[in-house]
Amino acid sequence: MFIGEYSHTIDAKGRLIVPSKFREQLGDEFVVTKGLDGCLFVYENSEWKSFEEKLHALPLTNANARKFSRFFLAGACACEVDRQGRILIPSVLRGFAHLEKDVVLVGVGSRIEIIPGSVNELPASDRNTIRAVIPIYSIFEPSIYEAIVAKNVGTSIDLVTTFEHSQRLRVKIIASPTYRLP
Repeated sequence: MFIGEYSHTIDAKGRLIVPSKFREQLGDEFVVTKGLDGCLFVYENSEWKSFEEKLHALPLTNANARKFSRFFLAGACACEVDRQGRILIPSVLRGFAHLEKDVVLVGVGSRIEIIPGSVNELPASDRNTIRAVIPIYSIFEPSIYEAIVAKNVGTSIDLVTTFEHSQRLRVKIIASPTYRLP
């Protein structure tokens, strides 16, 4: 499991040092792809295979599922660690995430997120909340939402659609955080 926050810099050639704690778990080769919230996701190879299988299981007939799969798979790149513990992040991915010099590598369980800026520049909400992707079913169509999950029942949270980040919905948690949708 990946945990912790590490500030690093990307050099002029687009190389980034991967923290040794993360390298131990990632191995010498792993996958970097576009992530949600404008960051990059880093997956260890076996975790990437599992994620890839879930993407392949999505219905091909659903336009949103195709967009979701395309987003992650088209942006994916296999990265190898060099002798100095660095990886080369392709310019397309650096451009997507607006990575210029300072970056933060954040361990979030099964993956690492690469975010522009430094640890001190991260919004307090990103340091103090739990993020999760949960399915929410509306009357009109099933959608996948990214949610900032609050710690306690009765707290209001924002739901943001994965595909259209400008749509927000304010909701109140009425069940325990471990409740599973039917």
